[in-house]
Formats: sequence, structure tokens, C-alpha cells
Amino acid sequence: MAITRFAPSPTGYLHIGGLRTALYNYLWARKTGGEFKLRIEDTDMARNSEDALKAILQAFEWVGLDYDGEVEYQSKRMDIYKGYIQKLLDEDKAYYCYMSKEELDALRESQTAAGLTPRYDGRYRDFKGTPPSDISPVIRIKAPQEGEICFIDGVKSDMVFSCDQVDDFIIARSDGTPIYNFVVVIDDHLMGITEVLRGDDHLTNTAKQIVIYEALGFNVPKFYHIPMINNPEGKKLSKRDGATDVMEYKNLGYLPEALLNFLVRLGWSHGDQEIFSMEEMLTLFDPNNINKSSSCYNAEKLLWLNAHYIKNKPNQELAEILKFYDCEIHGHDKVEMILDLCKERAGTMLELKNSIELIINTPSSYDETGVNKFINEDIVKILEIYAKMIMDYEGELHLACDYETITKPFIAQYALKMPQLFQPIRLALTGSTQAPSVYDIMAILGKNEVLKRIYTAIEKKFS
Repeated sequence: MAITRFAPSPTGYLHIGGLRTALYNYLWARKTGGEFKLRIEDTDMARNSEDALKAILQAFEWVGLDYDGEVEYQSKRMDIYKGYIQKLLDEDKAYYCYMSKEELDALRESQTAAGLTPRYDGRYRDFKGTPPSDISPVIRIKAPQEGEICFIDGVKSDMVFSCDQVDDFIIARSDGTPIYNFVVVIDDHLMGITEVLRGDDHLTNTAKQIVIYEALGFNVPKFYHIPMINNPEGKKLSKRDGATDVMEYKNLGYLPEALLNFLVRLGWSHGDQEIFSMEEMLTLFDPNNINKSSSCYNAEKLLWLNAHYIKNKPNQELAEILKFYDCEIHGHDKVEMILDLCKERAGTMLELKNSIELIINTPSSYDETGVNKFINEDIVKILEIYAKMIMDYEGELHLACDYETITKPFIAQYALKMPQLFQPIRLALTGSTQAPSVYDIMAILGKNEVLKRIYTAIEKKFS
């Protein structure tokens, strides 16, 4: 039974890399019958954003990643952290360091000049003298000075850090506020976290955190460090590549199940399978099978997945989702026909909305390129004859096949190629040459509306 967590900082919006981390933690906790917890790491008061915090919580609600218990806020736990810092001081496992900024800078310069990696030299580790009165001390932990810090990473296998790579690092600033690596350990211990899945940019932090775990006598959780998501060129993902606010994906017309399906495959796989329902993810996901190498963001794959989920989503659900995009079609008497037609061509909900509105809204203008290519005096005359044929037809004209039945002989009679008739009709009915099947559009609009739009286009001369 795994108890996992996701711990974003509200200094910026939740990006897809963070959402992938949250998803992996969620899947593993749920699969093992454990718990998935949400913690907000908001100790950086100067950079915290209320809007960013709301966006993080909104993103979780939108994608449906439910968490156990209440959200934990680090800013409300300062007394707890300070209590553990005092415990380390009392047990001589931490100490006050009175080194001034000037001394620290000089030490770093001399070490760099000697070709050494800059690190604190421990000069106040066993200090017994009189503290300088003009220095507000930081608090440092007594890190082991020899040996190795080892752990088995679920992704990267055996990890070994020589103790000479970890100095007596700061656990509390001069104003008394604890630093990130310290509060993370306290929180994970008190929240009962058994497994930590996070980006491999935290790998160097893990050695320091193990020092704190061991100093406090806490059990060390199992770590899985997940390789980063890169852009197609193999570089760090930028906002231009897709590293944008998760809620922006909703605004752009992506479905949450498509985004989650896309993210679960960015670093994990199950054979050649590409489509995963949430139930399949919960059944199949195992963090021990996370790829060791970085994954590559593929916008075309995300669009393909989104189109798949749009096509396979029940129409009533699509109609409900469309309300967010200011497209209300619940009351339309042909809502099923409209959605069956338009969702076959839609990559995003915005594309679906645009396709629907091309049909249900009377065009106020006509695509200039299409008009120049397909409209001339001869075609206008053909359209007039075609419209009169529809008007005079006394049979049933309700289904797409009804319009096909009367149109095919017309095309043959006037020796037309299909685009010669269909593109002008598309322009007349929708204002565009990119609309779906003409027969289906006509069936949706009905005979009277079809005639009205064709005659209006002719009257306006498609301008």
C-alpha cells in the first residue's frame, strides 16, 4: 500500500510536467489501495500567488485527480518545523553558523581558484567560543564527513553519493525560517509518505534529505526520480513547446482524459498500447517501469489522442462540455446529427465548436479564396437551377441519403464534377469550403433553410 503525494509550489501555474508527476503518484497510490495526498509548498511568501494556487486546485478538479484528506499548507506548519530544528540543536546534530557573507564569498573564491568545488568548510561545526554579536546565524546540519549516502531509486537503480559531496548544509535561514529540503522531510514523515515520485531535477536534493531523515531517526521513503520531458529537439520544454498552464489546455479545447493519456505515455509504456482509459492506467501502471531516459513532447500525438476521445465521447457529454466554449446546442432538434457529423473531423473542442457554428449559424460572409476559386456566373446559374429542383421536389428530404438521391442525377445531367457543385453549396450554406459533408449539412438544416441560404448567397453575390 503506497502513500504518495504531490507538492506543488504556488509561485506559478501547474504545468504539464507537474501534472504528469501528480498523475504517476495518483495512479500508484490508487492501484495499491493506498492514499494520494496534496501539499502546497507555500513557504516562499514573497513569490506566492493566490491565482496560481487557485489554478492548481482547478487543474486537479478538471482532470479528476482526487486526493485524500485536506490540502496541507506548509505555511501553517512553521511551529512544527522549528520544533524539529530545535530537536537537532539539542541533540548536537545541528549548529549555529556565524559565517558572514564576506567570509563565505572569500572561501568560495579560494576554493574555485584551487580547482575545488565550492563548499562550506565546517568552521563553526564544533564552535565553542563567543558568537559574533553582529551576525544573525543560520543553522546547519552536521552531515556525515566520510562514507557514502546510498539509496535504491525505483527508476535509476543504485544511487551513491560520496559524503564529501554533501557539506553541512543550511536547514534554517538567519531569520529562523526553515529551508525546502528540511520541511519536505518533516512533511513527508508526518504525512506518512512511503513513496516519493518526482522529477529527476530533485536527485541531488535526495542525498541531503536522507541526511535529515537519518538525523531525525525517520524511515526513508522509496524514491523514484522521473526523467524530464524534453521538446522535439531534445532540449528543456519551453512554454512555446507546450510547457504551459494546465488550464490553458482546457481553454484550447483539450479533454482531460486525452491530456492524462498523453502524459502517462511520456515516460511509461505498456507494450505498443497508445490508448489508455483511467481504469487501464490504474491496472497497468507501475513506477518501476518508468523509462530511464527523457521523453519527448509530441503535439501531434496529443492532438490525435484528443480527436480519439472526442469521437468516442457520448454526444450529451460533448454538448455539456461545449457550454464552456459558449456553444449551446442542447435545445437544437438535430443535436445528435450535428455532433455525429462534426466530431468526426474535430481535433479539439474549439474545432468542434467552430464546425458546429458553421452549420447552425447563417453565414454573414463568404470565404474570399473559395469564392474566387469556385464561383462564377455559370455556377450561379447552376445553383439557381439546383435550388429550384429542391423547391419543386415533392418527395421526402429529411436524411442525407434523400439529398444524395436527387443530387447525383443532377450532377450527371449537367456534366459536373462533384467539387463544382459541392464547394459552391458549402460556401452558400456555411460561408466556408472546409465544412463537413454537404448532404449531412442539408439534412441538418432542412429544406427551407437550405433554400434560404442558397438564395441569400446568390443575392449577395457571395460577397
